[in-house]
Amino acid sequence: MKAGFPAALGTRTSPTGEHESRAAGTADLSTARPAGPDQLVRMGSATKMFTATVVMQLVDEGSVDLDGTIDAPLPQLVSQHRDLSPSITVRQLLQHTSGLPDYVQSLLGDDAAFFRRTPPQDLLALALTSPVASAPGAQWAYSNTNYLVLGMLVEAVTGNSLEREVTRRIIRPLELKQTFMPGGGERVIPQPHLRGYHIDAGHEGLKDWTETDPSSSWGSGQIVSTPAELNIFMQALIAGELTSTAALEQMTTTVPADETFWAGTRYGLGLQFYPLSSGGAAWGHGGDFPGYQTRNAVRDDGTAVTISVTALPPAFIDPTDVPALIATYQQVTAALDAALSS
Repeated sequence: MKAGFPAALGTRTSPTGEHESRAAGTADLSTARPAGPDQLVRMGSATKMFTATVVMQLVDEGSVDLDGTIDAPLPQLVSQHRDLSPSITVRQLLQHTSGLPDYVQSLLGDDAAFFRRTPPQDLLALALTSPVASAPGAQWAYSNTNYLVLGMLVEAVTGNSLEREVTRRIIRPLELKQTFMPGGGERVIPQPHLRGYHIDAGHEGLKDWTETDPSSSWGSGQIVSTPAELNIFMQALIAGELTSTAALEQMTTTVPADETFWAGTRYGLGLQFYPLSSGGAAWGHGGDFPGYQTRNAVRDDGTAVTISVTALPPAFIDPTDVPALIATYQQVTAALDAALSS
């Protein structure tokens, strides 16, 4: 809280399912309502674990070829976008080695883009106005665009919306009562929730960004949940309850990734590997979205932790002060490491 986040909350869940939750700060700056433990927040890119799990279930079912190229399941998409290489594989999308540019970079600076309904096809077209980062498979580069294409893949293969497949394959079987994947235009989060804050366009304080349109993140960052329920999902995933053993082995086969916020981080298929300061390691996938930042992971023994704060550091720290920004981001990852290491 001393760093400047309006509110913070976290839950540590034991291997036997006992939750220990904490909260601090203000849930709603307009009313001064205090933050309560285990309330709803936008989980951002933690959604990638859900999308990846659905894709790997389809691999288990034989409906998707992990090392097959996207031109077979998505021929129309490839023909519509000449910069979308038909040689990109499903694995490369899951692991961020496809070379596709990140559409989010094109949204930054356009606040209204986060509040209007935008079809994923339009976001893909926006991404492809930027140069391709590399040839497929040439290097790792984080891109939310990969999970747009994976969402389209799920819909093409199943004939259902991505939201429906995530709900019926993950949320309902795990009996997650507060977790949901909102559709485009579904901007309101049910109570109780923490309101999320981002920088005001005039740089004159914090602006309430809670009711953004989820279509701006879709398969890359759309899940709304609580820390306790995200822990339940991560525990089930790493325990092998949601995919076959072979699929989970593929998901936890990693390549080197960006270590700016956590030294030794590696990336699997929708999962990040985090070495712990106390020894051992954990698996998860953090998420950043205007108004919310979440860091989360589960150890091999089943201990899971999720920590969320209700702003991103650029909302209250000079964006040009890169060392201060990184240090503030690292406070959240350090808290996660400490909670998993104790």
